[in-house]
Amino acid sequence: MKRLTKLGLLAATLATVWGSALADINVGVVVSATGPAASLGIPEKNTVALMPRTVAGQKVNYIILDDASDTTAAVANTRKLISESKVDVILGSSITPNSLAMVDVVSEAKTPMITLAASAKIVEPVDAKKFWVFKTPQHDAMMAAAIGEHMAKAGIKTVGYIGFNDAYGESWLQEFRKVAEAKGLKLTATEAYSRSDTSVTGQTLKLMSAKPDAVLIAGSGTPAALPQKSLKERGYQGKIYQTHGVANADFLRVGGKDVEGTLLPAGPVLVAHQLPDSNPVKKSAVSYVEAYEAANGKGTASTFGAHSWDAGRVLEAAIPAALKKAQPGTAEFRAALRDALEQTKDVAGAHGIFNMTPTDHLGLDQRAAVMVKIENGTWKYQP
Repeated sequence: MKRLTKLGLLAATLATVWGSALADINVGVVVSATGPAASLGIPEKNTVALMPRTVAGQKVNYIILDDASDTTAAVANTRKLISESKVDVILGSSITPNSLAMVDVVSEAKTPMITLAASAKIVEPVDAKKFWVFKTPQHDAMMAAAIGEHMAKAGIKTVGYIGFNDAYGESWLQEFRKVAEAKGLKLTATEAYSRSDTSVTGQTLKLMSAKPDAVLIAGSGTPAALPQKSLKERGYQGKIYQTHGVANADFLRVGGKDVEGTLLPAGPVLVAHQLPDSNPVKKSAVSYVEAYEAANGKGTASTFGAHSWDAGRVLEAAIPAALKKAQPGTAEFRAALRDALEQTKDVAGAHGIFNMTPTDHLGLDQRAAVMVKIENGTWKYQP
């Protein structure tokens, strides 16, 4: 009888151990696969299929929800993933307004989040709420600096600005004002428009009446082509700069001949094969491009999908450390994963090398930015 009791206890113990060892890591993914930001969300969603299904011996599940480029939907999806799917981490969303709205939800639930959106405001300053939030896209401040440097070298003196009338555009205007002052550039006009607008005629006329040497358009995805097409239709002859938010094939398709000659900062992955071999990001950038295009077709890789890839790379590096402290599906594991993400060191992504700290939840440096020009319907690296 005692022997049977001991065997029963042993079986129960082994079942507990095995059950614990086989616990899955659940990753919730919120992307804008439809709506105005679909050209960002679709490659991000496609990239999830390339992420590892096993890390450090643990099975990894990815639960993907589409927020349709809508802030309310992004928040609802985040709550659903946390409360119903019991995810250990959230990846997303694709755009700044959605990601900002998700911060309250993940901080309340003490669940780490890696955003795929650009604004530095999502992770800075690292306060009690943003303690749980990380990001992989370059800060707008970093990219604004690259634009300002290029403008100054090109002899530009005056700049007109038009951007989204949301957190993305507001953040870009704020950062570019700082750069413009530092580089001696004069902002002659500032205009705003909505992602869903179909005409910006009034804003275009105001910009042109200010006669700037160059115009900076702070938009993302295909809606960023609208002001540029409007400027070209009215004969604007100055230089046009876009942000890294347009670095995908859909922007080239929608913009057509009107976006020829456009200058923009971008992650090295956009021109991976054109980079010199000495570039420290080339190897990892080329690896992503080849993996994505093998699955989706030649010429399909985009910087937005690469942000998703980098989130996966950072997460893959953090999971083993978290597993040493706790098992997936627990509050302890989520806290350990957050701590491990903050200690990311020398992780080579498609956009740059990640080194995060308690005060820097991005961890990229200027190696993550190159200047690019649109020539003959494609991206051309500008040394």
